[in-house]
Amino acid sequence: MKYRTQYFTVPSSVSFSTVKYRTLAECGDFPLESSYEKVERCVYTSTLLYEYSGFGFKISTNDYNTGSRTVRVNDRHVCWKLAYLERFTADFYITDAKSGMRALVKAGYDSKVIPLVGENLIVNTRKKNRMVSSTLKKWLEERSLPVEARLLHLKEGFIKEGTSLTVVGMLSKKNEIYMIVPPPDAISTSCLLQKLLLPVDFDGLILRFPSKT
Repeated sequence: MKYRTQYFTVPSSVSFSTVKYRTLAECGDFPLESSYEKVERCVYTSTLLYEYSGFGFKISTNDYNTGSRTVRVNDRHVCWKLAYLERFTADFYITDAKSGMRALVKAGYDSKVIPLVGENLIVNTRKKNRMVSSTLKKWLEERSLPVEARLLHLKEGFIKEGTSLTVVGMLSKKNEIYMIVPPPDAISTSCLLQKLLLPVDFDGLILRFPSKT
């Protein structure tokens, strides 16, 4: 199944149509607040906590000078493991700029959502200063996570009301209300030969919003 980009101006007889929209988000009845930065009126939030897990090595199998296939070990780099993750989505609205038609995006409770949202680094404790701030300590305590000083990365992402995002899902009409819901079958991105990309199947409502960095 392939998706297409279109406006909301679909015939009234259409009951289901797989579509892709790029538009502004508008909160529904239950807006979200980001976990750490406390950003209000969001339609999607995610917070990821990483802990230091040691050093690793970059492995290369090519020697670009000689063309040989021998394995080489490059510079060491820090390895991080995901220690905690939380993601939330809520129902929200999008509006067609041309027709003014409004649709409810069913991304909330019990909906399968695939978020393509970049997270930004919010907290970065360093080797010379591993102290946990009072704000981070409170956040950790509220989630029953260890609060001792250590190397941490905390990343957070969100889609705030009024920002532009891309929604891919199934457009339906029920009782004169347009809704975008997760598709019953997988959606294929099709093959993009110019970018050398093979088809990828998605089996949920797609929300795409790039990172701020």
